[in-house]
Amino acid sequence: MKSPMKSPMKSLIKQLVDEQIAESVLVKQALADSPEAITAIQEAARRCVAVYQRGNKILIAGNGGSAADAQHMAAELSGRFNFDRPGIPAIALTANSSAVTAIANDYGYERVFSRQTQAYGQPGDLLVGISTSGNSQNILMAIEQCQLQEMETIGLTGSAGGKMATACDVCIQIPSESTPRVQECHILVVHMLCAAVEEVLFGQHDLPEKALEETSEEAPEAFASSMLLSA
Repeated sequence: MKSPMKSPMKSLIKQLVDEQIAESVLVKQALADSPEAITAIQEAARRCVAVYQRGNKILIAGNGGSAADAQHMAAELSGRFNFDRPGIPAIALTANSSAVTAIANDYGYERVFSRQTQAYGQPGDLLVGISTSGNSQNILMAIEQCQLQEMETIGLTGSAGGKMATACDVCIQIPSESTPRVQECHILVVHMLCAAVEEVLFGQHDLPEKALEETSEEAPEAFASSMLLSA
């Protein structure tokens, strides 16, 4: 039988747990309080909805934990998020390990996403690039490829935004420099984008659609703020 956790270790673990939760809450509150971030989320959601309204698709790319977020987003869209409805096309450019390793081996790792964007992307499609630094070279090259193919781009980054802040059509900059906290907010944003697409295209009420159409300065955060509060 295992011995009980020693008191000093138990206290340390409790402290770590409490600190991590508190830090996460603070960053999410900062996100909710940022008009710039909320407006960017709102615009990103509008663009994601418009992609499917015109019969196009979304590609998603990221490295490491952001690769997992890319696959998570693709799964929510092609599968389901909150309720049953038809699947919609979303491709995580991280998922095909044979393609990723072949392209990396033959052309270099910096081209693993741009090459797939060139192969799968069509005019009117949209790429979501996820990078906590905003400077991942393979994401930046994919964004450049999108410009050549008349595709839209949405970036998810940390507070600095990096090169993606100006390279993307829309860049959602999480107000934190902590990689774990940024990643936690990235998946929250991913869920908001998926919820917007699902509700506007297949939902039974029109509140998200009205919020997405809202452009007045008096209520720029109505849609995204409501989702932050319900997340």
